[in-house]
Amino acid sequence: MKLVPRYTDITENFAIEDFPASVASPQLLLWNDGLAKQFNINVADDLRANIFSGNEKQAIPAVALGYSGHQFGHFSPRLGDGRAHLLGAINDDKNQLWDIQLKGSGATPYSRGGDGRCALGPAIREYVMSEAMHALGIKTTRCLAVVGSGEMVYRNPPQAGAIVTRLATSHIRVGSFQYLATQGDVEGLKNLADLAIERHYPEITDTGSQRYLAFLGVVIKNQVKLVISWMRVGFIHGVMNTDNTLVSGETIDYGPCAMMNSFDFDTVFSSIDKQGRYAFGNQPNMANWNCARLAESLIPLISDDDEQAVSLMTPFINSFAEQFNTEFTAMWAQKLGLSETTASDSELIAELLTLLKDNQLDYTNTFDALTESLNGEALIPNALTLWVNKWQSRTDGNSYKIMRAANPRVIPRNHVIEKIIAEYNDTGASKLLQNFIQVANSPYSESENLPEFQTAPLSDNDYRTFCGT
Repeated sequence: MKLVPRYTDITENFAIEDFPASVASPQLLLWNDGLAKQFNINVADDLRANIFSGNEKQAIPAVALGYSGHQFGHFSPRLGDGRAHLLGAINDDKNQLWDIQLKGSGATPYSRGGDGRCALGPAIREYVMSEAMHALGIKTTRCLAVVGSGEMVYRNPPQAGAIVTRLATSHIRVGSFQYLATQGDVEGLKNLADLAIERHYPEITDTGSQRYLAFLGVVIKNQVKLVISWMRVGFIHGVMNTDNTLVSGETIDYGPCAMMNSFDFDTVFSSIDKQGRYAFGNQPNMANWNCARLAESLIPLISDDDEQAVSLMTPFINSFAEQFNTEFTAMWAQKLGLSETTASDSELIAELLTLLKDNQLDYTNTFDALTESLNGEALIPNALTLWVNKWQSRTDGNSYKIMRAANPRVIPRNHVIEKIIAEYNDTGASKLLQNFIQVANSPYSESENLPEFQTAPLSDNDYRTFCGT
């Protein structure tokens, strides 16, 4: 596994060298064989636990990255990797560069008094959720391994510890730019922006301020696409802070995330989101807000005159709503199999969403039923009978194919995730996970164990997710 240089050249103290802390008795719990092959990671079975727990020290120290963050609207100027060590970057089979990071690998200079550890439950959640999201076709970080530490993590109550090996095309966050902007480090900002462009958007060939305006524009575009993909499958991130917003447009941080069952734009599961800031239907607003915070950080790269910089960037921020509305309309058209849209379709969509909410219909199963009804193979909920007549008049011979590509048959249901975590806590393994992964790897297709994972709870209003730190 050949590692290439990391972020140490951005500016002083942006990436602080640090070694992961050793653990008592590492045990490999999960290994993503497909991902390992994609990256040509050939590590002998008996060495995996030792290497991916952090016990096997590399010749070059890992690094912990600094970043700031607006957390539920409140700005923290110095957060950083408090429980993660970035080992370096590796190339996949398409020569795409990915960061490889250990999470839960011990305290770092950014730990702020914490132990730097991760409990087993959040580690399992991250593995299962990120791999399910990848299979759903949503840009996301990936998980290579979960290693049990053989130690207890002292939370309330104490829990078994684990280390996650996470891969991302980079760990450059909106909060990374905020961190350097807060320090007034213009040269560091420029270096970071240039690295982000090199890693993610090499098509940007502009120079001067136009280069960084173009960067802002493409980040906004990809944040729109990301949130649209979340809403298509009913994903609720739960903690859309600026430190959890990657400029690559990938999903990161699966702490308090959850999937929506009964449709409602106001759905919130995160125990720390008391005001519903990151509710299902509020995610577009928050993505827009986060992009505005990125724009603020880029001001020194746009112009020496702050007012002029703001004037130049404002059209980009204002374009978020228009881009989102266009993509949002297109998403619903795909979910309903409409080859083209008309002005009256907005009423058709609005009526359906009202019926879904008022009748507490399951989001995933309802759209799956609508899809399969075009083949005469599904029962439509009675509450939709009159609406279906209007909708079917808008479908055509291409509708089934369009809908099947947009509407998953299975998602990582909250109760399934909890059962998998419980099995790992009880026995250190999960038969349920083996069955689920087989189905989740082809979420838009019929599969042998599909019915087992389509069942939705009657109500999950009392379900709560937690940050996991």
